[in-house]
Amino acid sequence: MKESKGKLIAYWIITVLVAANYGFAGFVYLQQGPDMQMGAKALGYPLYFFAILGVWKLLGAVAILVPKTPVIKEWAYAGMFINLTAAAISNSIAKFPVQHIISPLVVLLFVILSWALRPASRRSETRF
Repeated sequence: MKESKGKLIAYWIITVLVAANYGFAGFVYLQQGPDMQMGAKALGYPLYFFAILGVWKLLGAVAILVPKTPVIKEWAYAGMFINLTAAAISNSIAKFPVQHIISPLVVLLFVILSWALRPASRRSETRF
């Protein structure tokens, strides 16, 4: 079945935005600047946790863009879902301002849209 051109364009726009967000966040987490360190401290997480997240965020950004890796994409999307829901919950528990709770959920919406709009060639045939 042929994908509609509009759906494909929407997929690519949303997916590039998600990948850019994850790539930038990965870079920031690996740089561990003063703002990131303050956020980590406020959340009660050690800095090495953000170094690990930074690597996974960069890998996730690459995974959703690279062709012919549908199973890896599924894992990347699952990781993004877990990461973003955990971020919203952690920010809420730490009593961060509401924008720090809502922003991961907005990115999560983009992740879900990217996942839902992906063309058949980027879907895994594996069924559990």
